[in-house]
Amino acid sequence: MKIGSVEVKTRLALGPMAGVTDLAFRQVCRELSGCYTVTEMVSAKALCYGDKKTPTLLKLGEGEHPAAVQIFGCDEPFMEKGAALALERSGADIIDINMGCPVPKVANSGDGCALMRAPEQAQRVAAAVVRGAAGRPVTVKFRLGWDKGSINCVEFAKAMEEARRMEDAGVSAVAVHGRTKTQMYSGSANWDYIGQVKQAVSIPVIANGDVFEAKDAVRILKYTGADMAMVGRGAFGNPWLLEQCAAALEGREVPPPPPLPARMDAAARQFALALEHKGEKIACLEMRKHLSWYLKGVAYAAYWKEQACKIQTAQDFDRVTAGIRRDLA
Repeated sequence: MKIGSVEVKTRLALGPMAGVTDLAFRQVCRELSGCYTVTEMVSAKALCYGDKKTPTLLKLGEGEHPAAVQIFGCDEPFMEKGAALALERSGADIIDINMGCPVPKVANSGDGCALMRAPEQAQRVAAAVVRGAAGRPVTVKFRLGWDKGSINCVEFAKAMEEARRMEDAGVSAVAVHGRTKTQMYSGSANWDYIGQVKQAVSIPVIANGDVFEAKDAVRILKYTGADMAMVGRGAFGNPWLLEQCAAALEGREVPPPPPLPARMDAAARQFALALEHKGEKIACLEMRKHLSWYLKGVAYAAYWKEQACKIQTAQDFDRVTAGIRRDLA
């Protein structure tokens, strides 16, 4: 498929998730599956104001192409300038706009999913990002609507497509999470509305929500008619889900879940990448939750999950993973 002028040779995407899909985790997932990747969301205002922490979120891994960088905001001038800065600093092929984040501190500021309550403003924001992107494709990720009484994803998708026509290029695909803002991540994703979006627009549609097994990736595309399946929370501590989904979508035999030693190998690979790009302190802090996720479903893992949450140094990480291999494998 193509997103604007960019050819994407996979029907599988890893969804952008703040605090999870950093360079290290994306690279592990991509090495296993060849999936399309999107960075964690980045504040356009923070970019424009020169925030020192923001550029680290924009880094792409070696060979991480095609890939997108995601920005959020609701002020047109900041979004236009932020788009240009994000692309310049990341070297990404595509820029994605977050119009679906349900977190109160984001939505209550008029950003993220709040833009679904102001479609005309959202359209202007999309057009501004298209200008800032200077010819590179722009995509938009959003939800079904604010709540079950105001589901407007079909009309919203049409407005995004109209922004494309307004600027003569740009909004080249949309990603739809099958939940409302008020649902957050509870309940079940409604794929019917994603299918309605696909029927309503001529640009590619990426389907997101409740892809927890390989068969779900196949089923969501068949059910909705969407062009690409996006994996989100199912990948927590389980990058092999991407590998399994890729196999299923390509009609290959789905590999079984890996044994615990292989999980620890992947965790070590992720930690090494995080060390390289973030330094020991941040890598250790962020790896605490990831390592606990890697132990999900492992019998008698409570003690080592507790130890994982105390990691402060690379030596601690090595000690904990060695203990896991020794006691649980």
